[in-house]
Amino acid sequence: MKMPSSLARPKGFRFPREIIAYAVWAYHRFALSSADVEDLLAERGVIVSRETVRLWV
Repeated sequence: MKMPSSLARPKGFRFPREIIAYAVWAYHRFALSSADVEDLLAERGVIVSRETVRLWV
């Protein structure tokens, strides 16, 4: 089964681009730390490490 293009993952990434874009947006828009973004995503059921968030931004 092929994923819809809106949920396609960028090559080499585990998460869809919408999740990565949301994390990067929240980090910059609200001046959050990577730990804050990690907690924000965890509340939404997405488990990532601070290092992953740091690499995304």
